[in-house]
Amino acid sequence: MSLTSRIFNLFAPDQLTPTDGREAIGLVEGENYGGMRDDISLQAGKRKQKLEMEEEEDEGRPPYLHSMLAGGIGGTTGDLLMHSLDTVKTRQQGDRHMPPKYNSMSSSYITIFRQEGLRRGLYSGVTPAFLGSFPGTVIFFGTYEYSKRHMIDAGVTPSLAYLAAGFVADFAASFVYVPSEVLKTRLQLQGRHNNPFSKSGYNYRSTIDAARTIVRQEGFSALFYGYKATIFRDLPFSALQFAFYEQGQDLARKWVGHRDIGLRLEFLTGATAGGMAGIITCPLDVVKTRIQTQLNPQEQASSTGPTNLQQKPAKPLGTGTSHSLAAAPKGQQQLRTISTSSPSTSVRKPGSVSLDTSSVITGLKLLYQTEGIAGCFRGVGPRFVWTSVQSATMLVLYQALLRQLEAHPLTSVDGDRVV
Repeated sequence: MSLTSRIFNLFAPDQLTPTDGREAIGLVEGENYGGMRDDISLQAGKRKQKLEMEEEEDEGRPPYLHSMLAGGIGGTTGDLLMHSLDTVKTRQQGDRHMPPKYNSMSSSYITIFRQEGLRRGLYSGVTPAFLGSFPGTVIFFGTYEYSKRHMIDAGVTPSLAYLAAGFVADFAASFVYVPSEVLKTRLQLQGRHNNPFSKSGYNYRSTIDAARTIVRQEGFSALFYGYKATIFRDLPFSALQFAFYEQGQDLARKWVGHRDIGLRLEFLTGATAGGMAGIITCPLDVVKTRIQTQLNPQEQASSTGPTNLQQKPAKPLGTGTSHSLAAAPKGQQQLRTISTSSPSTSVRKPGSVSLDTSSVITGLKLLYQTEGIAGCFRGVGPRFVWTSVQSATMLVLYQALLRQLEAHPLTSVDGDRVV
């Protein structure tokens, strides 16, 4: 065969099989053609899967404004729903009656409701609770989403990103919710103005009057009393709560097969996340409450008479006084047996050890040495209930509101979606 014929046959595909043509030009073995096709198909499948993952990730990344609004409404609703429980626990922690007036949960509910009513009794302090909860949760969810997304995009392991974002978000929100908790707690102890049923030592006329009085008599720093102990407890709680929640959501979506996991699984993942975080951080809650509820000798003597117990406060609640104690000398230590952050569900057992320290680490060691593991988890039952219900309520509403905002997105002036 001439050279011209061979060249002609080389470019005549209808006379050659695909394998013969490639073998003629020496490109590839006939058997390798199928392998090459498989490689191309595999690469195309990987690209498709990557695009689908990116689309799914974008669907799971709502606009920041949506996250902040949904989180603020959900978190505030959860806090307000559990406010009466928090009031009862605060009264139990700050009970100055001898013998104690507020004992079990059920009897305390009945006593407060019967004597003081719902709005001025069980829901006393709800105004500062609302004023602190909404902006606090708005800041929390905005910071959480921003931190989480940037850490994941930077290559951080998702589980570690969830944990770290929870730490950062709660720290950012703490500057708002801690002062509101101080006001809320004092008003919860007081109840209504001139309340004859509660010996709290406070007698504020309103939330504004409480804020003015505290700043004027005790200084602005009194609004941040217990900040360090609160941070030691709330930062790990928020970090664990959202780490558990994100992992639970991922598992639920894989099990169901799509992003919409349904109301039951939404509630279950939220309640489980809050409950587990509440149990794990219970020792920190106990220590925080003990540190904030130490009585000094002067107040103990005035409330219970002569005693041999010499308890010193780790840190005074303030150097001034409330309206009912306005005649006390300036600078005199006044400590209330209260907790300045909710949910604080640890009720001090009579005769339990006093933690003469402001160090959380030292307090944990002393608590374990004197009361063992049972003392570290005192009040774990009520804490589990509080954190489970509050977390489930907040996160279920959060997801529901996100879906509503996705269906009816907020728009900017030019009509583009808000990012």
